[in-house]
Amino acid sequence: MSRLGQTHGLTDVQREILSTVHDFVDKEIIPVATELEHRDEYPQDIVDGLKELGLFGLMIPEEYGGLGESLLTYALCVEEIARGWMSVSGIINTHFIVAYMLKQHGTREQKDHFLPRMAAGDIRGAFSMSEPALGSDVSAISSKAVKDGDEYVLNGQKMWLTNGGTSSLVAVLVKSDEGHPEGTAPHKSMTTFLVEKEPGFGEVRPGLTIPGKIDKMGYKGVDTTELVMDGLRVPADRVLGGVTGRGFYQMMDGVEVGRVNVAARGCGVAQRAFELGVQYAQQRHTFGKQIAQHQAIQFKLAEMATKVEAAHAMMVNAARKKDSGERNDLEAGMAKYLASEYCKEVVEDAFRIHGGYGFSKEYEIERLYREAPMLLIGEGTAEIQKMIIGRRLLEEYRFQG
Repeated sequence: MSRLGQTHGLTDVQREILSTVHDFVDKEIIPVATELEHRDEYPQDIVDGLKELGLFGLMIPEEYGGLGESLLTYALCVEEIARGWMSVSGIINTHFIVAYMLKQHGTREQKDHFLPRMAAGDIRGAFSMSEPALGSDVSAISSKAVKDGDEYVLNGQKMWLTNGGTSSLVAVLVKSDEGHPEGTAPHKSMTTFLVEKEPGFGEVRPGLTIPGKIDKMGYKGVDTTELVMDGLRVPADRVLGGVTGRGFYQMMDGVEVGRVNVAARGCGVAQRAFELGVQYAQQRHTFGKQIAQHQAIQFKLAEMATKVEAAHAMMVNAARKKDSGERNDLEAGMAKYLASEYCKEVVEDAFRIHGGYGFSKEYEIERLYREAPMLLIGEGTAEIQKMIIGRRLLEEYRFQG
């Protein structure tokens, strides 16, 4: 494994898991990633391999058939997978967030029903907050649930569902006025529903339609979709946690660990970009010597490697903070912000090192150049992260004048 991005203090079990994932990435993902990405093809064989490795249940408790590992272990595995192909890390990320929300907030019946099959990879998760008219402003959600006997009727349109087509369980955040009178703060009148569906596109259950894949600049292979609810009836026992009005807090808890995941993805993509850049710099010759021997290129490699190390350290710190049971929104926001920004910069530097060949689809760096921008907006934009960081810093350093 590379000298960069090493993590001290891991157990033997953690090191064994990471070594296994690293080898899987080198043998099963990197050789086929660019070809599959150019075809926008779902990597079924890779997903089947991850299922065999038990990665869909990595953080699910052993009592439900999972491996019961920490957020740190999961994040380090995501870093390795993103080094191979970021889209694959996206396939397991939304699944992981839904499993985490169930573990933390689900009723006993919900955990018993879903978690064992999620650990086996037989149920794949997706989660849905965004809508066509909103992104970061979750309080502006307009999708709504109305109580009708022992069911709720859901109506509205959601946007940007990763795994929207291939998933069979979607955690959907909507407004629910029941028990929350008019004038209640928006974040206190939201509920998360666990919506089961058939994988695929079109009408996947009565009242629920997945129109099709959104065509994207990058982040291909994984399906990103809309979700349309038109009279969708969901049993009351599929309210996450069994109580309405807690959806916003449940989702934010899931997104908080998701930000650690996005930071890990940024670290993995940056690591791969550095590997490609340093390799190419030793293969390409100009003016009678390797371009790696030119001081300008050495400066660039030095900056890239330092950014890879810094982002990795912050990601590990955020994961360990969450694993300790402490509040980690400040650390997660910093890690997500820094890792995504540094990833973009490292990828661009590797692109520049490749010169004209970086613009060719024959070279892997071209794919990374299109993938990196997604990290700047996924799980909250850089501006949102800076707002979170700023508010938390003011809490910690309140002036006592």
